[in-house]
This record gives sequence, structure tokens and C-alpha cells, in this order.
Amino acid sequence: MFPGDELKRDATLTFLTKRVPGLHAGGKTALAWWGVRHNLPVREQLCLWGDRPNKLPDWFLSRFPARYASRHLFRAKLPWQFALSHLPETPDGPLVAEPERALLEMLSDVGISQGVEEARQIMEGLRSIREDVMATLMKQCQRIKVTRLCVQWAEELQLPWAHAVRTMTKNRTGKSRWSARLKDGTTLTLKP
Repeated sequence: MFPGDELKRDATLTFLTKRVPGLHAGGKTALAWWGVRHNLPVREQLCLWGDRPNKLPDWFLSRFPARYASRHLFRAKLPWQFALSHLPETPDGPLVAEPERALLEMLSDVGISQGVEEARQIMEGLRSIREDVMATLMKQCQRIKVTRLCVQWAEELQLPWAHAVRTMTKNRTGKSRWSARLKDGTTLTLKP
């Protein structure tokens, strides 16, 4: 960068993908970039995902507030680039999780860095998904919280694809309730 230049978000993210394995815009950020959002924040914090723990450079964070997650949401046999693509308007831009993957990443963040109500409201806006992509992701998802949240909320919100998601996870979510205390002190309980 030369004096007086201003860094552009997409170009900077593309640059970082060469240094951070598997880096992509994911979760709530990816859903917003695909047009699925609930609120419009004044200055949105980027949700970035990668394959392994990493620290984003200070020069990047000072210009683009961001969170980085490297939770292993899917089994290793799922190719790392599955359901990642470039936005149609930025074919040379950064990789972005497609809506199905971004939904599961956002659900993984619930109770950690993502509020329960906002996540539910965002999910309500996902009226259509590609069932074949979601089936692959749900079969490879190794987080019970994520699969149960997806199924339970899809049914409660009466999303058109709720039955398909229930069928995809049949016999995979266990037989007992799952509970966890969230950072805000509330308890999240999910049925099997």
C-alpha cells in the first residue's frame, strides 16, 4: 500500500486467503452478502472462518472489524471448499460460504458470538435452500447443537425445507435433550 491509498475489503480478504488456510467469509456475514439479513448494523463485524487457529493481522482488524473462527464444523472427508464460492458480482473476490453452509456456521456461533433471537430471525429469511447441498453438509456436520438447532428452528418457523432437514438427520442427533448455558446466562435446550 502506498501513502494515501485505502485498502478495499474484498481485495484485502483475497490477499489474506493466500496466508490463512481456508479463509472465507462465513456465518452471518456470508448470509448478509447473499442478501439474507435481519438488521442493518452501522458498522458490521465480519465473520471469517478458516481451517485452523490463526490470528488476523492488526493492520487488517484496525480497518475491518472482524471475528475469526476455526471450529471444525464438518468431518475431514468433506472437501474444505464445499459450498464456498465467489459472489457473482465479485468473481475475483474472496471466497464466501454459500447460504446453506453459512447458516450452519451461524448456528455454530449461537451462544458464543451470535445472539439466539437474531440468529432465529435471520434463519426465518431462508425460505429456500438447495436440499442436495444441505443434505451433504448435514451428513458431514459433527456438531449436535448445529444439527438440532437447524432442525428444530426450521420446524418451528415452518420453513418449506423443514421436513427434508428432519429426514436428513434422522437417527443422527441422539435420543436425549441437549442443553448448554450460553454466555448471557440463559440456557439453550434442544430436543432430539
